[in-house]
Amino acid sequence: MSPVKIVVAPDKFKGTLTAAQAAGHLADGILRVLPAADVRRLPVADGGDGTVDAAVAAGFRRVRTRVAGPTGHAVDASFAIRGTTAVVELAEAAGLVLLPAGTPAPLTASSYGVGQLITEAVRVGARRIVLGLGGSACTDGGAGMVQALGGRLLDADGVELPPGGAALRGLARIEAADLQRRYADLDVVIASDVDNPLLGSNGAAAVYGPQKGAGPEDVPVLEAGLARWAEIAELDVHAVGIAAQPGAGAAGGVGFGALAFLGATLRPGIELLLDLLGFAAVLDGADLVVTGEGRLDRQTLHGKAPAGVAAAARGAGVPVVAVAGRVELAPAELEAAGIVKAYALADLAPDGTDPMAAAGDLAEEAGVVLAKDLSAVTGSPAVKTEDAP
Repeated sequence: MSPVKIVVAPDKFKGTLTAAQAAGHLADGILRVLPAADVRRLPVADGGDGTVDAAVAAGFRRVRTRVAGPTGHAVDASFAIRGTTAVVELAEAAGLVLLPAGTPAPLTASSYGVGQLITEAVRVGARRIVLGLGGSACTDGGAGMVQALGGRLLDADGVELPPGGAALRGLARIEAADLQRRYADLDVVIASDVDNPLLGSNGAAAVYGPQKGAGPEDVPVLEAGLARWAEIAELDVHAVGIAAQPGAGAAGGVGFGALAFLGATLRPGIELLLDLLGFAAVLDGADLVVTGEGRLDRQTLHGKAPAGVAAAARGAGVPVVAVAGRVELAPAELEAAGIVKAYALADLAPDGTDPMAAAGDLAEEAGVVLAKDLSAVTGSPAVKTEDAP
C-alpha cells in the first residue's frame, strides 16, 4: 500500500504561533499517530505579516537589513529572495507591531522603510518584487516608499515634505522621473486581498485609518492628504484613475503608491503566495491537506489563507481539514469553502487552560486527533517525513 501523504499548510495563529510553528506542531501530532507518514510542512501566508517567513520556509533565502520603521526609528527587517524574485513584506518595515511602545502615529507614520527594502532587494539582484501588504501603521498613500525610492515630494516653496499622510495636504509637486526610469523594468506584483480604493467612504483613511489610531478628527486630515496626493500624482506622473482602482487603498494607500509609481499589478494574496511557494507541486499525490489559522470566521471566507488553500486543494481533488484556535463557521459554511472538517483548539483545551497560552501543545493534540480520524478511514501508516519543497 502506498504511503499516506499529508500536506500541512497553515497560516499563522495570530498572537500565538507563526505559520511555521503551527505547521511543526500539527505535523508532530500527526506523526505520533502515523509515525511513518509522508508529511510535508508548507507554512503559508496571504501577503500580511508572516509572508517572508513563509517564503523562507519554502526555500527562499532571507536577507537581513536595517531600515526606517514607521516613525523613523531604525528597525531590523528582512526580505526573501530566490533567483530574481524577492518577497517584500510591508509589515517588516512599516507594521503596526513596530510602533515604539505600541503608540499609534496615524498622521505621521511613514512607509519609507518599504521603499528601502525594495531598493535593497533590487541591489542584490531582484527583478521581480512580490509586495505583501498588510498590518500597516501608516496612511501615507505610499508617499514614504516613493521618497525612499528616489522620488521628491515638494511643497510650494520647493521644500521636501515631512513624513506621514497629514503632510501630503501641502504637496505641490512630485519629481519622479528618475525613479520611474530606474525601476522601469522592475516587475512589481502586490499580494493583497483588499479591494478598497484610495479615497472616499470605502477608502484607506475612512476604513483603515481608525485601525491605525486615527480619531474622528484625524480621518478628514488623512483623507485630504491622500486626495491631494492623488491629484498631484495625476498631474505630475500621469496616474490617471489609479486612485479609484481596487486595491489602491491597501495598507493605508501603499497600494496606490505601488500602482502609480511602479506600475504594479495586483493579485489575491493567498493565490499569489501559493504559486510562489510551489503549492501545486507539493499537493501532487496528497491524500489530505491540513490548513488553519487563529480563527475560522466569516473573514476566512473572503480570501484569507485557509480558504485559498482549500480552494486550491479542492481543485486538485484533495480533501481539506482545518485547525483553528476557534471555529465560528457552521458546517455548511465550511463545506462550501471546501473544508470537510474543522478542529478547534479551544475545544481540546482542558478545563482551566488558556488555549492561547497552550496553543503549541493544543495544535499538536489537534494533529493527533485528526490523524486518528484519518487512520480510522485509511488504516494506512506510511513511509517518510520531510519539509517542502
